Amino acid sequence: MNILYEDKYLIVVNKDAHLLTIATAKEKEDTLYHQVSLYLKKQNKNNKVFIVHRLDKETSGLVLFAKSYQVKEILQNNWPNVKRLYMAVIHGIPKNKTGILKSFLKETKTNYVYSDKYGKEAITEYKIVKSNKEYSLVEIAIRTGRKHQIRVQFNDLGHPIVGERIYTNIKDKQKNLFLHASYLEFIHPITKELIKVESPIPKYFNELIK
Repeated sequence: MNILYEDKYLIVVNKDAHLLTIATAKEKEDTLYHQVSLYLKKQNKNNKVFIVHRLDKETSGLVLFAKSYQVKEILQNNWPNVKRLYMAVIHGIPKNKTGILKSFLKETKTNYVYSDKYGKEAITEYKIVKSNKEYSLVEIAIRTGRKHQIRVQFNDLGHPIVGERIYTNIKDKQKNLFLHASYLEFIHPITKELIKVESPIPKYFNELIK
């Protein structure tokens, strides 16, 4: 387990792609939550862990956990003020090197997300870091936390994320979704310090965009 920050109140862990953040009806133990819980209980059997937010199974990167319910509540109540950055590799090169994507998203009962004028507003900022003939590496900041908003909005833009299986008809050979939660910045709920945690993009990102 790749721990990037830890103190007595919280812990930030780097999640691998294809690993669930928390349990589902089909899978109880092969989750990041379970790994963190085991790690903390080895230190003290009474230790507990609380989920603050989650990433899609296919998305890699930073996940923040709290070690008490009180800390979880403070972090979640302040979540709109947490700075979150993602890195993604997308198909093609967008016309604009920087931009703001605004749309309204709805979700079906089967968890499929789509654009609809009666949905909830989703706002995403992006800037292209570098490109080659086929792909672009993009830094993404989300202003809203809608489910699958990055994946849906970039597909709507005509530049779906590499490895996307749900929201595009483009087929590529990549087994991973090239979306990585790379940066967290927040005020510590107890000490009030400014905490910054960064996770480098996976090696396979560089191999595709070099």
